[in-house]
Amino acid sequence: MLKIAILGLGEGRSTMSAALESSKLELSKVCDRNEEICKQRAKEFDFHSYTTNYDDLLNDKSIDIIAIYTPDHLHAQHVKQALLAGKHVVCTKPFIDDLSDAKELLELSKTTGKKVFIGQSSRFFEPAKRQRADYEAGLIGDLITIEAQYHADHRWFLKKEWSLLQSFKWLYGGLSHPVDFIRWYLPNIQEVMGYGMISSNGAVAGLKNEDTMHFIFKATDGRIARVSGVYTSPTQPAQRDSGMSTILRATEGASQADYHELRYAVTDKTGEEKVITWGDSTIKYYFRFEGQSHHGGEYQNYLEYFVDSIEQNFEAYPNMEEGIGTVALLQAMDKSLQTGLPVKIADVLNEYGL
Repeated sequence: MLKIAILGLGEGRSTMSAALESSKLELSKVCDRNEEICKQRAKEFDFHSYTTNYDDLLNDKSIDIIAIYTPDHLHAQHVKQALLAGKHVVCTKPFIDDLSDAKELLELSKTTGKKVFIGQSSRFFEPAKRQRADYEAGLIGDLITIEAQYHADHRWFLKKEWSLLQSFKWLYGGLSHPVDFIRWYLPNIQEVMGYGMISSNGAVAGLKNEDTMHFIFKATDGRIARVSGVYTSPTQPAQRDSGMSTILRATEGASQADYHELRYAVTDKTGEEKVITWGDSTIKYYFRFEGQSHHGGEYQNYLEYFVDSIEQNFEAYPNMEEGIGTVALLQAMDKSLQTGLPVKIADVLNEYGL
């Protein structure tokens, strides 16, 4: 059984739950520089093998995988250290915040022969898994277009001091989920155009960056997609709408996967219409603490998939290249917001020699 260690016990709390409940993994050690958080997690999970020093994970030869849940600007350094220590890596999204680190990390992964997997958890949620399986089975025909959204009433975030910093952007913190869905189905995005604004709610709170955004994407084969994010407005009732949705429109059918509602709808190529919801046991698997504020089930799904990829030697997606591609796309979106002009993804990648 492969052994995993976790760095960063804020978001890493879900990963602790996932690893402890999985039959495919053994949780070996956890680490956070804040000892109080280590003690909280030890008490919560009755797991007491913690440290405040990352070197303790890196130097432990028995550890096979390090899972990284530190702030975005630290990912590149932490991934690099893990690869140099001979560990496979799980890194939460967005993969890195500076593409100038990408080339070195790609080389390191090749030379060390260690896998890097990007934790895009939403792909591993039940409705998204079902939508993908139906699409791959040809149930709705050939894809015409995708619409994805993430609309959430995150006004409570505005009370957190860090949400009002210049460095905090909903573009990366929120829209990276629906953008990943767009890339999952249309990997070859060529150009993006978008508009954004700070809503009146955001302006009153003192937000520095856009909380309301709409984007259009164009792929190299001419297909188009759209994505939207709204973060400081009330949302509709869940019976009517979903905080995060991905709609596929295809030649012979259409489908919609909803998050958090565990709801999926499809019109297949025979014309049959189905709406599927999952029951209590599935809800308890996915949402383990504090309502729906954490992702225990999705993390367990993706950790087990990653373990399979190591043991069976296949590529686990999103891999490092895909993680870098998503960051490049998000940076192109950011540029479009600033300039009001379409931005080509290739121009962003070329800037960093990628």
